[in-house]
Amino acid sequence: MRHVDFAPLYRSTVGFDRLFSMLDGLSQPEANTQTYPPYNIERTGENAYRITMAVAGFGDDELSIESRENVLTVKGEKTESKDEQSVETLYRGIAGRAFERRFQLAEYVEVKGASLKNGLLHIDLVRVIPEAMKPRKIAITAAGNANEKQIEANAA
Repeated sequence: MRHVDFAPLYRSTVGFDRLFSMLDGLSQPEANTQTYPPYNIERTGENAYRITMAVAGFGDDELSIESRENVLTVKGEKTESKDEQSVETLYRGIAGRAFERRFQLAEYVEVKGASLKNGLLHIDLVRVIPEAMKPRKIAITAAGNANEKQIEANAA
């Protein structure tokens, strides 16, 4: 069976790794797809993005965010408090399991900051393009200006 390698496409995408994983999963039906925690990717400006993850029940001390070599890794590990150990849970609908979610970042995409509010983790990203990579305007000069100096003499 043919296998398509989507690795070159990961460099130019932010968060579309899930799409490529789903395409890979079509050829491998037994593959487990990670769906926890759910997340959104939003474009907030021309060069600004935001990843919003639903991390209900996690505190800021139980989450860690790391950016290394165009890979953004978000980890969550729930620690049980003494109060939770003494309570018997009859039904658990809020998932509190540990997770690790990875996002492929395009080149020159940097993490600007992160905030946790109302059970949502917001990670702000910005694409910083170096001056050498930005397009530049080249001025066109008109030929035959009277101000041009003549280098060679006219033939007689």
